Amino acid sequence: MRFSANGYYVERYIKCANCGVLVYGPGLSATRDGREVTFCSQWCIDWLAFRENDAADTPPPMPRTQR
Repeated sequence: MRFSANGYYVERYIKCANCGVLVYGPGLSATRDGREVTFCSQWCIDWLAFRENDAADTPPPMPRTQR
């Protein structure tokens, strides 16, 4: 989610290209199908690569959440 320069309104909603979660802040950029897209985490980038390539035998492990 990108806020305006003065912070009073939302300028643009940015969602993760893999899971659709709103990204607050810069996020992670990667190239997909020749265009640059934003992801919420490295796990989402790895998961998308696994799903598209079917190169790995097992999917990447789920990330641990900090409490």
